[in-house]
Amino acid sequence: MNDTTTPQRPLRLGTRRSQLAMAQSGQVAEAVRRVTGRPVELVEITTYGDVSREALAQIGGTGVFVSALRDALLAGEIDFAVHSLKDLPTAQPDDLLLAAIPRREDPRDVLVARDGLTFEDLPRGARIGTGSPRRMAQLNAWARSLGQEIETVPIRGNIDTRVGFVESGELDAVVLAAAGLTRIGRIGEATQFLEPDQVLPAPGQGALAIECAVTNAPLAAALAELDDPHTRAAVTAERALLAALEAGCSAPVGALADLLASGQVVTEMRLRGVVGSTDGSTLVQLSTTGPVPASEEDALALGRGLAAEMLDKGAAGLMGERAL
Repeated sequence: MNDTTTPQRPLRLGTRRSQLAMAQSGQVAEAVRRVTGRPVELVEITTYGDVSREALAQIGGTGVFVSALRDALLAGEIDFAVHSLKDLPTAQPDDLLLAAIPRREDPRDVLVARDGLTFEDLPRGARIGTGSPRRMAQLNAWARSLGQEIETVPIRGNIDTRVGFVESGELDAVVLAAAGLTRIGRIGEATQFLEPDQVLPAPGQGALAIECAVTNAPLAAALAELDDPHTRAAVTAERALLAALEAGCSAPVGALADLLASGQVVTEMRLRGVVGSTDGSTLVQLSTTGPVPASEEDALALGRGLAAEMLDKGAAGLMGERAL
């Protein structure tokens, strides 16, 4: 790749310091080395979301893991950054480019429960840890549908910390993203995959975003080789739904777009969305199916259209809820 800098200067990849962030950034670094022929070094950056001990829903959630990385990009301290896409605010800054959204990992949530239990097998009054109002709303609604009673307990921390609550007996189970456990080689600890029919994931969950400065056209072109068009179309629709509901990433919104195939040919995209009160007493859950988006505008329209239907069904009244 021809760059204005010395050809073999390492590309600097900005990443959060957590084990998961380092693992997924390491995987991206290897892919970037392959497509550019350049060495890549990881630059660890601490974000506000990493140091704050407040609940995500309290500090707003939106952008707390992202801002420091973006500041470093704009200051020229790093060449590109890797984010978990679900952490990105839905509004994209004009001076930064989402150069690539690689093929998505499994978007589902998983249960890590004591004694190998599934959700249906948990005892009455089971304590389930999650810091996500989205998960709380859907878990509580699922429990109600089973005639079950659970207590959702707000937690923060990395994967070790969260799983530790179960190992210590403080909690009966925790809910985590399948993608995170997979990327650090611990998916075997999941006791159940939570199907989207029960728990829709966060918009963009399981996908990574590779971001660089708009002005660095040669790097942007190289990074674009890592882009997966189907993943980009799906997460664009999901995030358009989130944006149209005027919700941040700590709001109780789940969304998943998946591709429907007829034989070997992908023919349609289905988008499912949910908004719920955190106690699970009220859920607005709808879906729509349309042609596979041929452009970003098509994907945005799919998400906005479903959001409009959800707002008509009362979603707006549920958006102000925050888990304390």
